Amino acid sequence: MKRRALKAAFPRTIPIMTGFIFLGMAYGIYMNASGFSFIYPFFMSMLIFGGSLEFVCVEMLLSPFAPVQVLIMAVMIQARHLFYGLSMLDKFKGLGWKKYYLIFGMCDETFSVNYTSEIPEDVDRGWFYFFVTLLNQFYWVVSATIGGIIGSLLKFDTSGISFVMTAMFVVIFLDQWMKEKIHVSSMIGILVSLVCLILFGADSFMIPTMILIVLLLTLLRKWLEQCDKLKEKEEPTK
Repeated sequence: MKRRALKAAFPRTIPIMTGFIFLGMAYGIYMNASGFSFIYPFFMSMLIFGGSLEFVCVEMLLSPFAPVQVLIMAVMIQARHLFYGLSMLDKFKGLGWKKYYLIFGMCDETFSVNYTSEIPEDVDRGWFYFFVTLLNQFYWVVSATIGGIIGSLLKFDTSGISFVMTAMFVVIFLDQWMKEKIHVSSMIGILVSLVCLILFGADSFMIPTMILIVLLLTLLRKWLEQCDKLKEKEEPTK
């Protein structure tokens, strides 16, 4: 049963593995360039397992001790997982102890595979979800650790490597922009970010930006869903 589920899960994680190899290694090298040994990316990727949050954590570790600010930042960055979790409630029912690991290990890529995959009838649903989650985390932990080791062994100019975090967020934004039927959510994010940057400055705008974006999207959620439905109805007629 477990072997059959693993065989069904592995092919679906191959595209994620290819992406995680390069991004995870970049993260490990970035950690080393910032003054941390490979032990840090190993444990952070294993215990946090949130790509964007892990990149931000590098700056948090280098900043003055501010636990409340770190907590708020972490919640805001990973807030989208709350919506992922609500979508998976029915799928995780009756899975016993496995659901606790599935909740912990659910990243963007794992959610997309587990939510959309058509599981063969002869494959156990719980073990399929488990192996998709485990494989994806394994790819990330190994890649981040290897990146940290490479960064410590190979001496090369790493100036500018921190731009990988900026590039990652730009790619995520562009991907979201291309998938959206209407761009209201993206425009809200851009406008709120600009306003908060002007009001609070470059060093303090991030937390109020994330709070305002979450509040606005929550308040406008029903209206945005209605706009999406209207857009879907209009598309076949074009």
